[in-house]
Amino acid sequence: MLTIIGCGNPVRSDDGVGVFVARSLQAYLVERPRDHVRVFDAGTGGMEVMFQARGTRKLVIVDAARTGSEAGAIFQVPGSELASDHAPGYTLHDFRWDHALAAGKRIFREDFPTDVAVYLIEAARLDFGLELSEPVRLSAQKVIADLEQMIDEYAEA
Repeated sequence: MLTIIGCGNPVRSDDGVGVFVARSLQAYLVERPRDHVRVFDAGTGGMEVMFQARGTRKLVIVDAARTGSEAGAIFQVPGSELASDHAPGYTLHDFRWDHALAAGKRIFREDFPTDVAVYLIEAARLDFGLELSEPVRLSAQKVIADLEQMIDEYAEA
């Protein structure tokens, strides 16, 4: 099973890039159904990531980043480099996808994917808004094309 999860807040401009990618890939799968491929929009819920990843063989997460790099820069990072333990908080918003990677591995053990890739796209804006900035939209289209190819290759394997 290949699982792709888009994360972010679609009403905070470029923070919604992961959701944009997930929704685009869901539309792709409607046109070209594939067995053993799932795509989810997890919004900002780390718990959703953890539970949707359970039982999958390969996991891909797409989200916005704010590193100070040029807007639209694409980073592809192994999930093992980004997993982090969760410091207890008072809301589920405090439990992010990077926490889900660490917790899921501890909780679900061999039923949690070890093949995890994360695509991060550098945000230009994180203010309130429904539209992606132009550099982030262009980068999202590149990531979508990469993931469509991954979906097709995975379906053929």
